[in-house]
Amino acid sequence: MRHPLTSPTPPSALSGPSRRTVLGAVAASAALPALGTATASAATDKKAKKIKKLAAGGDLGPNVIVFDPSTPGIQAKLDEIFRQQESAQFGTGRYALLFKPGTYNGLNAQIGFYTSIAGLGLSPDDTTINGDVTVDAGWFNGNATQNFWRSAENLALVPVNGTNRWAVAQAAPFRRMHVRGGLNLAPDGYGWASGGYIADSRIDGSVGPYSQQQWYTRDSSVGGWVNAVWNMVFSGVEGAPAQSFPNPPYTTLDTTPVSREKPFLYLDGADYKVFLPEMRTSARGTTWGNGTPRGTSLPLSQFYVAQAGDTAATLNAALAQGLNLLLTPGIYHLDAPVDVTRAGTVVLGLGYATLVPDGGATAVKVADVDGVRLAGFLVDAGTVNSATLIEIGPDGASADHSADPITVQDVFVRIGGAGAGKATTSMVINAHHTIVDHTWVWRADHGDGVGWDTNRADYGVVVNGDDVLATGLFVEHFNKYDVQWFGERGRTVFFQNEKAYDAPNQAAVQDGDVKGFAAYKVDNSVTTHEGWGLGSYCYYNVDPSIRQDHGFAAPNTPGVKFHDLLVVSLGGNGQFEHVVNDIGAATSGTDTVPSTVVSYP
Repeated sequence: MRHPLTSPTPPSALSGPSRRTVLGAVAASAALPALGTATASAATDKKAKKIKKLAAGGDLGPNVIVFDPSTPGIQAKLDEIFRQQESAQFGTGRYALLFKPGTYNGLNAQIGFYTSIAGLGLSPDDTTINGDVTVDAGWFNGNATQNFWRSAENLALVPVNGTNRWAVAQAAPFRRMHVRGGLNLAPDGYGWASGGYIADSRIDGSVGPYSQQQWYTRDSSVGGWVNAVWNMVFSGVEGAPAQSFPNPPYTTLDTTPVSREKPFLYLDGADYKVFLPEMRTSARGTTWGNGTPRGTSLPLSQFYVAQAGDTAATLNAALAQGLNLLLTPGIYHLDAPVDVTRAGTVVLGLGYATLVPDGGATAVKVADVDGVRLAGFLVDAGTVNSATLIEIGPDGASADHSADPITVQDVFVRIGGAGAGKATTSMVINAHHTIVDHTWVWRADHGDGVGWDTNRADYGVVVNGDDVLATGLFVEHFNKYDVQWFGERGRTVFFQNEKAYDAPNQAAVQDGDVKGFAAYKVDNSVTTHEGWGLGSYCYYNVDPSIRQDHGFAAPNTPGVKFHDLLVVSLGGNGQFEHVVNDIGAATSGTDTVPSTVVSYP
């Protein structure tokens, strides 16, 4: 359990205490036959009927609920789902709430676990809710630090009282939203909060993070920003506060080096399509504010619409036919990887569709090909150790993908929490030029199946590819290194980390002569690397005497650069001796005052 802590803040900020306490996926699996020549034809006919039904406005499975302005009882349905999902942190429910273009009056859509709400227009302004899309923390006594796994996308909101509340923690993106008012990122009463991520959104009023310890906002527009606690990072944000780290701790980049927004489902007349936004370089502001967004569309007839219970064989057979995958909400048990080999393939999840690799399998493998887009799903480690959970590019990948990179967006990884799970390495990125845009890779610190060896996971993210960009990188609690970077010319804009709480003693986290495994390590072979707005926290609650030599490790060479680093000891449970290598003051005592380094080297 984390205890209340007080964080140093500028005069306008509130205290920013810490995170997590202890709280508790089972799924059915139904196999379809492998698709040979004869069965492929039958399956194609069956799928064609399904596509025809969807194009005519039918459903996408039992857990995708589509509303239009004339639908009766919308508020009652929203309330029913929220009651089920409000505190179901490790439950099996998965829901996508989709709103057709139009205007909806007087709604308050409260969003619980594994629930996504989205508009079905091409622009957020096509679907307006005169009301609120609310995340609060009543289920957890006003503590929002466990408000994970939920999302809001592609809607315009006119908040009833002028300000919409979105009090979330990790894995809760706010994308392609237009708030015609203000946005409050803290729970009612300004209780604890630890998030979060905004992209491609316009907030006409001010954003108030209040107790939020950290936040990343990308390619958006805000009417103002109220305060900061430890680490607020902006790239390509119109109206962002000026660079001022560490006091107040704002890291502000005028543009985002490369970005390509997440694919999304929309309605073109009566037909469902998936829009694929185009890539932007030196991006700033939203993609949708000046007319039709730029990109391409794919009809749903080019997707296999998967249902919970579909096997790896079924999904791979669809991919082999040249189809993309739309994963509808549910839990998918896999005895082999989802194997993406075709350039330009889209794998899009709705409602936190969850992949569980069984028997030590890898969940997803992507070949060394251009333009693959993975988005909107959760990978939950199985009980048998997987060597890896997600592999982007094979070992030794060498192709140049600069013109059409692989993108990984709102793809989340969990080891433990919903039950004992194990994985040696969670995400390996071998393909050059990959963009990882918002991920939370989490070795669970609470829930079921949690313990130093029970949910063993040594490494979070390992980057071997060159020219990889991470925007919004959240990686926490791994037994050894949370992030290891071996590729050249890597860049990270915003990093949030907590070291593993449950290390039993100093010896368990000793890396040779170095005390503690760095949260983010750039290999000594690397000559060029850059990061902005990176933070690591320690909370060694089993042995508070544990010391970390540093939060960050990197070669001392002019081409490896960091801007705005911080380390924090939460309540004095463990301490950092330095920030990066042997640079930066030690943390001390229980005051939670960050130790910072503005520039390295």
